[in-house]
Amino acid sequence: MSIESGIDGWLRYSALPAEIKAAHRGYSKIVVLDKSETSPVYTAGKELQKGIKKILGQSVDISFDLSDDLSNSIVVGTTVAFAAGGDEEIATLKEDGFWLNTKARNDCVHILGQNDRGALYGAFEYLMRLAQGDFAAVAEAYNPSAPIRWVNQWDNLDGSIERGYAGPSIFFRDGEVVKDMARIAQFARLLSSIRLNAVVVNNVNANPKLFNETNLNGLRRIADTMRPWGVRIGISLYFDSPREFGGLPTSDPLDPAVNDWWKDITAKVYEKVPDMIGYTIKANSEGQPGPLTYNRTLADGANMFARALKPYGDAVVMYRAFVYNHHLEESEWKNDRANAAVEYFKHLDEEFEDNVIVQIKWGPIDFQVREPPSPLLANLRKTKAVIEFQVAQEYLGQQSHFVYMAPLWKEILDFDMRIDGKPSPIRDIVSGERLGWNRSGYTTVLNIGSDDTWIGHHLSLSNLYAYGRMTWDPCSDPTSIIQDWTRLTFSLDQTVVDTVTKISMDSWPTYENYSGNLGIQTLCDIIYTHYGPSPGSQDGNGWGQWTRANNHSIGMDRTVATGSGNTAQYPAEVAAVFENIETTPDDLLLWFHHVPYTHRLKSGKTVIQHFYDAHYEGAKHAQTFPLEWAKLKGLIDDHRFEHVAFKLKYQAGHAIVWRDSVNYFYFNKCQIPDEKNRVGNHLWRIEAQNMKLSGYKVVSVTPAEAASGGKAIITESSQASGTAETKLDFPSGTYDIAVNYYDHLGGRSKYEAFLNRQLIGSWSGNLEDKLGHDFSEYLDGHSATRITFPGVPVMTGDILKIHGQPDGTEFAPLDYVSILPEGTID
Repeated sequence: MSIESGIDGWLRYSALPAEIKAAHRGYSKIVVLDKSETSPVYTAGKELQKGIKKILGQSVDISFDLSDDLSNSIVVGTTVAFAAGGDEEIATLKEDGFWLNTKARNDCVHILGQNDRGALYGAFEYLMRLAQGDFAAVAEAYNPSAPIRWVNQWDNLDGSIERGYAGPSIFFRDGEVVKDMARIAQFARLLSSIRLNAVVVNNVNANPKLFNETNLNGLRRIADTMRPWGVRIGISLYFDSPREFGGLPTSDPLDPAVNDWWKDITAKVYEKVPDMIGYTIKANSEGQPGPLTYNRTLADGANMFARALKPYGDAVVMYRAFVYNHHLEESEWKNDRANAAVEYFKHLDEEFEDNVIVQIKWGPIDFQVREPPSPLLANLRKTKAVIEFQVAQEYLGQQSHFVYMAPLWKEILDFDMRIDGKPSPIRDIVSGERLGWNRSGYTTVLNIGSDDTWIGHHLSLSNLYAYGRMTWDPCSDPTSIIQDWTRLTFSLDQTVVDTVTKISMDSWPTYENYSGNLGIQTLCDIIYTHYGPSPGSQDGNGWGQWTRANNHSIGMDRTVATGSGNTAQYPAEVAAVFENIETTPDDLLLWFHHVPYTHRLKSGKTVIQHFYDAHYEGAKHAQTFPLEWAKLKGLIDDHRFEHVAFKLKYQAGHAIVWRDSVNYFYFNKCQIPDEKNRVGNHLWRIEAQNMKLSGYKVVSVTPAEAASGGKAIITESSQASGTAETKLDFPSGTYDIAVNYYDHLGGRSKYEAFLNRQLIGSWSGNLEDKLGHDFSEYLDGHSATRITFPGVPVMTGDILKIHGQPDGTEFAPLDYVSILPEGTID
């Protein structure tokens, strides 16, 4: 089987098996209704030619003449161009929509777009049907749910990517736009294939040096590269650019000189990129300057940019609603970051220019594993909005853990806000249908990088595909989406499709179980890397992602009666559900209510027992992912198989780190034992600090729950190795030997494991070379990990010895060893 890098994503156009190809007729030619090589219609024709060659093995010529004999041809173009020589009745199409008719007269296929982009989208639709062996006849109009279907890249000019887990930027390097546009064209092709029509190319934490002449010319080259794929570009702005870059004494949005500066710089940008979609603005957020810095309103700031963009067609200001005080006083019970968006924006609803769109994160906090929808989505009537999702798994395992997010998004989009007591599913709000908006829709934080996987994990690329599918049709079924993606990405083999679908559909509930449940948020370290477990980091700071956990109770009280009043920000019918603890769903209980650990859920379990059980169940189910994936060996190429196998094994080990860290933390908080006597009791575990040590010393770990027993061992110096050995008093048999250790930044320690002087395995602390998540410099829940050596014959009384060789500032740290009978999960 050939090696595949993954660079083509779901656009591999793998050759169909001979028996499937035999059922398909051939084509006489492809008629392209636009000769301009920069037109998406021309691109569509070339893509069809390429795809048919790869999928069906047929070489088909391109023609530009609609008057020729069209028998058995494919015609691709706009409805306007087709109308000059055709008489087909076509259903009504919206902007970017297309008509696909595979049973047209003379055995033709007609792919006709409302515009150039629509024609290209139709070509991709037809090719992806063919690639799945789907030859069913169709005559159907395909229309988008909303006109705005964007992605936001968080790329920095130095080439780094904020929340990037797949290598450096494809757009920038060393302060400038890259010279080679090849990878950017590949990216545009992927975006177009899932009907995404724009990309904001730089980080919302923007750098004003994007406006220098070199980078303005670079933006022109990016736009020229992406335009044939129907993808337009936008840029993020730094609010204080007039002062920090333009030499003005202020960036006050009501200062005429500041307004003139933005008009001038905007004119320079549009001289280079005449079809730019507009600006994205992050201001007065997380320490960023903004209009509030100058005692002006958020509308004053947004409208300044809106006026600068007015002369440029449909350009818009995308103004992020992610504005909040990150120095909140936690002791004040009514303080609540979740209230911020409504408090900052609702009263300004009538004050924004008509080309301002408010960009609203789907939840009130920050892309947690579970949140209710943002109430701001129900509080803007005149001001248009987009919903912001996050393909980047910032709080969901950073693409070292796999979490398929389409089910999460579907749950949000289906949520009925009941505005004015009428049906108001969020999908109808952001489409513009519910409130009569003419320009609204979707955006997402995306973190594609230079890695061949694009996103750091072959499976995680399914989230980008799903995002495109769901922005076009938010009623799409996440199961069908992942099945289509699997057939296109890996294989038509049903075992492959079923296995990837099962892992994917289980991944979000599994991650939620072992990370944070009952609406408590993702219990990761919010102060440091947002990656590994650190439930204590949620509280005792001003960031407002609080759990308010103490010795006897937990959860945010967001009720009107006794808490922050957040429930009142929702329309009345929704507010009534969340205000009442009896009607609040258990999966959001701790989001809205502060309760004792002994509070009984609707399941009959106490909150604390649910925590214990869910974390054990989640970690246990994560162990099935590598086992399921192993079934696919030989059914997909070895390169991608091994990549995913490694990631899923890592995830399974880190899920146990999560389980123990969270359970230890809350057990130590409340001192309520696990009814099943699991927490703190590990029959098969040997603590490193209890082993016979030579060249190693015992150290405390912070936070303590990130180590079994709160302690680990490290070598006594950076130069000398150490050994830890123990006598195994387990019954003779075959065991899996698991070693939990820490792999942090600062070095690549070497390890060897011996049983009675016989080497059973060796490894290196080099996960920073293999995984892309934000790494830690410390012994903590981010760096804790596990390696397992399966099927080791053990005799009672055998001596197990671990030898560690430090490197740099990584002192070969060890936590514990587990000697596990087959099928046992520690």
